[in-house]
Amino acid sequence: MKMIASKLYAGAACCCAFLAVSFLNGCSTPANKTERKPAEEVTPAREVFLLQKGKLAASFTLPGELVAYQQVDIYAKNSSFVKALYADVGSQVSTGQLLAQMEAPELNSQLAGAQSRLKSQEAIYIASKANYDRLYETSQTPGTVSQNDLDQALAKKNSDFAQLESVKQALNEVSATKDYLAIKAPFGGVISARNINVGAYVGPSGKGSELPMFTLQQQSRLRLVVSVPEDFTSFLTSGSKVNFTVRALPNEKFTATVSRLAGALDSKLRSERVEMDVYNDNKKLLPGMVGEVTLPTPAKDSTLIIPKTALVNSTEKVFVIRVNNSKAEWVDVKPGREAAGRIEVYGNLNPGDTLVLTGSDEIRNGADLLHVKMAQKK
Repeated sequence: MKMIASKLYAGAACCCAFLAVSFLNGCSTPANKTERKPAEEVTPAREVFLLQKGKLAASFTLPGELVAYQQVDIYAKNSSFVKALYADVGSQVSTGQLLAQMEAPELNSQLAGAQSRLKSQEAIYIASKANYDRLYETSQTPGTVSQNDLDQALAKKNSDFAQLESVKQALNEVSATKDYLAIKAPFGGVISARNINVGAYVGPSGKGSELPMFTLQQQSRLRLVVSVPEDFTSFLTSGSKVNFTVRALPNEKFTATVSRLAGALDSKLRSERVEMDVYNDNKKLLPGMVGEVTLPTPAKDSTLIIPKTALVNSTEKVFVIRVNNSKAEWVDVKPGREAAGRIEVYGNLNPGDTLVLTGSDEIRNGADLLHVKMAQKK
């Protein structure tokens, strides 16, 4: 028992000594161990590029309207009734083709009366001419016919001839009026509207007919009408080729030829009216469609061109940021055309100037630009 007690006492003493050493080691700090300082913040380098001149070939899109090359509203010349119809909506007609036959019974009576007056006047003229001819032959024998009688016979003959001509013109007028009862197509095209039926009463515009009898359109050839803004009028000339699309056929591109330029600006829109001819033999395009017209604007002279990211359009101004002696310098510019992420600029700039690639109004005018690097060309 004494041996066991002595062994337990010795073990307890060793544990106490170990705990005391561990406590002292935990409270002490090694002389070679120092506190770690936070790393200094480093400002990232801003990308810059050298300003250069170049030519920017761009294009812009604007809406245009397709209209028929020729279009006419057809009315009746005289008040009449529709006797027969020979064309309807969608009918393809040729020049001079009969569209409708009208009837006006009173014109038949007027024609018969004019023909009767013509025959009567012809008889009167024949008699007066024969009388003058006889007197003239007799007057060849001196002393047989007085000069006064011969002059009166000549005057009577001339008067009757004038009356005959007047009656002929009256007959021609009635005949021409009757010819207007046959409504014919003035040119080849498509009937796009019909507002009459057989038996309807029609007449001239405002006199019996509020709407036209037919609307005729030439659709094999169309006009593409666009209003070109003032800034782009110099890029279009007669004969230029222009591409356009329509919403009804989004996967197809069509070509138009510039044929007519107004040569003046609209006082309200400040734009020039330009008409382009479009040949439409397959009838895919219809008058009234709206086309998205792409107008090319090729560059004529070299200009200063920058990436669009370098242009700052703030509430204060439009500018680019030039690096001048490691300082930021705001330079006012006027933007021009843009294409493929690049844009023309005009201002107090020179080729070779160093500009910030990604501009922002957060880079204040006069701020330090100590860390810059040249951007890689793409």
